[in-house]
Amino acid sequence: MTEKTSSKDSTSVGAQQHKRSPIGTAMRVLTAVTGSEFAEKYGLRDPLNRVAYEATKTGFKSLGAANRAFTQKSGGGAPQRPAVTPKGYFNLNPDDEQAMIAETVRDFATEILRPAAYDADNAAAAPEEILGRSAELGITMINVPEAFDGAASDRGVVTNALVAEAMAYGDMGLAVPLLAPSGVATTLTNFGSDAQQQTYLPDFAGESVPASAVVVAEPWPLFDAFDLRTKATRVPSGYRLEGVKSFVPNAGSAELFLVGAMLDGRPALFIVESDSEGLSIEADPGMGLRAAGMGRLILDKVSVPAHAILGGEEGDPAVAAYTDVVRLSRLGWSALAAGTAKAVLDYVVPYVNEREAFGEPISNRQAVAFMVATIATEVDSIRLVTLRGASRAEQGLSFAREAALARKLTIDKGLQIGLDGIQLLGGHGFTKEHPVERWYRDLRGAGIGEGVVVL
Repeated sequence: MTEKTSSKDSTSVGAQQHKRSPIGTAMRVLTAVTGSEFAEKYGLRDPLNRVAYEATKTGFKSLGAANRAFTQKSGGGAPQRPAVTPKGYFNLNPDDEQAMIAETVRDFATEILRPAAYDADNAAAAPEEILGRSAELGITMINVPEAFDGAASDRGVVTNALVAEAMAYGDMGLAVPLLAPSGVATTLTNFGSDAQQQTYLPDFAGESVPASAVVVAEPWPLFDAFDLRTKATRVPSGYRLEGVKSFVPNAGSAELFLVGAMLDGRPALFIVESDSEGLSIEADPGMGLRAAGMGRLILDKVSVPAHAILGGEEGDPAVAAYTDVVRLSRLGWSALAAGTAKAVLDYVVPYVNEREAFGEPISNRQAVAFMVATIATEVDSIRLVTLRGASRAEQGLSFAREAALARKLTIDKGLQIGLDGIQLLGGHGFTKEHPVERWYRDLRGAGIGEGVVVL
């Protein structure tokens, strides 16, 4: 014990005596003399302080000069570099398959969705031909297991985030109803029982994908996704659902819903088919995301069988499934916001470079340049946090923190990006001649959306 204590003490701060240089020794002596009564008695303190100051300054100059005495070498060989070894760090570069999927979706979004967005926004509905053409992309199929004729062999949360981002780059309002069935397929694949998967998933891998949505939001102030007003009550045949749900895309045409409700004070998801007795739909257009054809789902004593609860059984499995779905949907909305925010950035940059005032482009003005730079910074912040959360979810790691941060950035920065985009366009930003005013309204919707787009 004595040896251990001695060894420990020898490593403590100040225990090791360092070799003192001549300058250090002289300074130690001068310091001791300056602080003594002898120096005070004979009035030597000030002269000695000046000596110490000059000596220190001269000593540092000498040391500096010595340190700068480099010896030139001829060299001629290859420079030494540290090895770059992949260590599995977080990497934003998609693999070849992901890049191909994202590029295909982005081409579809810019060539098909964006030209149709203006009319779809006015009509508050997505055109049927576009809903049909989206099935040809196979977006839903990539989330259906191969056993059900799908293409999913591994969990593809990052791929889904890239798809949502690319789709919203064209138009978020149209992206939401196009991606909603994919969210249902993802939820059934990740959390559905064997019977639920065999019943519903084969239809999501075919050419005629059923219109469907994960329904969580409710039309109440201070809505909390984990404290729902929609209630599920046990009955002999299974469960009875009562409540009102909002933010349901393509509600009038939907065939299947995954509905969030409270069961014994805990949230869970229930499979509800559109022809269930007691279920009705109301149109509910809003400020943004008008092209999604948003509606309300009225549940008036809707009965569902006992096997309709998602997660396989009541209790912890059902709550865990619901919690993950909500968090994945928040990442989904953030991915949509990242795509639309990038569209805003790509639209305003050429505008401020071409628009002239007082004989020069307005981008030469510092206030304008700083605003554009801020938009670019915030776009990356939303995207990086979202993809990090998607990456962790795909690896089976906790992503609760990233989902919360992504949602916070979407609410605060997404809305600000839309507002700044309008500001940079001046009076044009207020008109429907330019799409930025629509993107601003859609970004507002992304900040309050729950459910629907599940990665």
